[in-house]
Amino acid sequence: MIEEAARELAARGESARRVARDPVNLPMIRNWTEAIGDDNPTYEHYAPPAMAQVWTMPGLAGQRPADDPLGAMVAVLDEAGYTSVVATDSEQTYHRYLSPGETVEVSSRLDGVTGPKRTALGEGWFVTTRSTWYVGDEPVAEMMFRVLKFRPSGVAGTAIRPAVSSDTEFFWAGTALGELRIQRCGGCGRLRHPPGPMCPSCRQTRPGYVVAAGEGTVYSYVVHHHPPVPGRAAPFVVALVELTEGVRMLAELVGVPPSEVHIGLEVRVGFSRVDGELTLPVWRRR
Repeated sequence: MIEEAARELAARGESARRVARDPVNLPMIRNWTEAIGDDNPTYEHYAPPAMAQVWTMPGLAGQRPADDPLGAMVAVLDEAGYTSVVATDSEQTYHRYLSPGETVEVSSRLDGVTGPKRTALGEGWFVTTRSTWYVGDEPVAEMMFRVLKFRPSGVAGTAIRPAVSSDTEFFWAGTALGELRIQRCGGCGRLRHPPGPMCPSCRQTRPGYVVAAGEGTVYSYVVHHHPPVPGRAAPFVVALVELTEGVRMLAELVGVPPSEVHIGLEVRVGFSRVDGELTLPVWRRR
C-alpha cells in the first residue's frame, strides 16, 4: 500500500503553485534577522536567501493543500501506523536575492519514498520531496527535504544513546565520574556548550574544559507527551538550564511534576547511570 501510494503521488509531478500570503517585505526581514542575530546591512535592501521558505509558510492556522505531496504521503504513513518523526534534513539552493515587493510562489513534488528501514526506535520510511520557489516563471530557490517517519516500538527498551565524537567524549567521560564538564577555549577562555572543534570567538582549535558547579535556573522547558521514547515513560520534562557559568544545557528534569515546573526554577545537576558505559546528566530541584 505504501509503495503503491508513493508511485501514484510521484507520478503526479509538481503540485499547483501556492502563493505566499504576503509579498517579500522589510518588516518581516527585520524580525527574522533580529531573531537570529544577523546584522548584515545588505538585508536592509534584500531578503536573506535562507528566508525563501518563510514567505510561503501557511502560518499556525494554515492547512496543507490537497495536492501537497508531503502531506499526502505523511497521511498514508500515519494510516499505516508510521506516526512518529525521528529526523529531518534539507538542502537548499538559492539562485538570487529576493527584493521587497516581490511575490513568491512554491511548488513541490515527491522525489522518493524508501523503506522499510530499521531504526533504534522502530521501523521507518524515508520520504523525500523537492520544492521550487518562483517569482513569476523564474525559479529563485530550491529545497530537498527528507523526513523519517517510523512506527514506535513502544516505550520499553533502553535509553537512546548519544553519539560520542572526539568533540564530546570529554563530556561523557565526565558524567561517568559525576562531573558536569563545559568546554573552554584554550586560546581566549570562552565557555561553550554544546562543544565543537573550533572556538567561535577566536577561531582557536585548542579546546579544554572546566568542571561546572552544576547549579542553574530553568531557562526554558518542554513537557514531552508523544511520540514514545525508549527508556522513558511520558509525560516527562526536558529543561534548558542556564548554568551559573553562563552556558545553557539540556537534560531531563526529574523528581518534579510537570505542573510545578516553571521558568526560573532553581536546579542542580544529578547523574543517572544507565549501564556500565553510559551515565546521563539530569536536573533536580534545589
